[in-house]
Amino acid sequence: MFKLTYGLYVLSAKDNQKQNGCIINSVMQVTSAPNRIIVAVNKNNFTHDMIVATKAFNVSVLSTNTPFDIFKHFGFQSGKNVNKFENISHQTATNGIAYLSKYSVAYLSAKVVSITDLGTHSLFLAEVTDGEILNSDSPVTYDYYQKNIKPKPTAKPKKTVW
Repeated sequence: MFKLTYGLYVLSAKDNQKQNGCIINSVMQVTSAPNRIIVAVNKNNFTHDMIVATKAFNVSVLSTNTPFDIFKHFGFQSGKNVNKFENISHQTATNGIAYLSKYSVAYLSAKVVSITDLGTHSLFLAEVTDGEILNSDSPVTYDYYQKNIKPKPTAKPKKTVW
């Protein structure tokens, strides 16, 4: 499955005054007229519930220059307990939702058209309402992340047992 070519993204949403985001690996353009995308989001993510409530989100297309700390920050803790955009370089799109400005090659804003229940995940079909190319860096693929960004496990010293 790691050989499939897809990228890693920060999916962000806003509910009332709270901005939040999570790491996802499933974003795909499905039509060009109208311009629509789908994103698959785990139902355990706080961002999922925010999108269900507001029917809007942004996708930050992460670059190969994104440090592991960004993946850790958005992927290894819950927005229920942490303000994920505090002390993180970001901008706010016209839809009022934050997107990563420093480590993204582009962002998309989208409005949900339909939601499909996939059991553990929801599939959001959304119309792209805005977006911008931010720089000419390369987007990070899952393969690139596995080989170049994600820390390798450290070898434990062998113990001699008598």
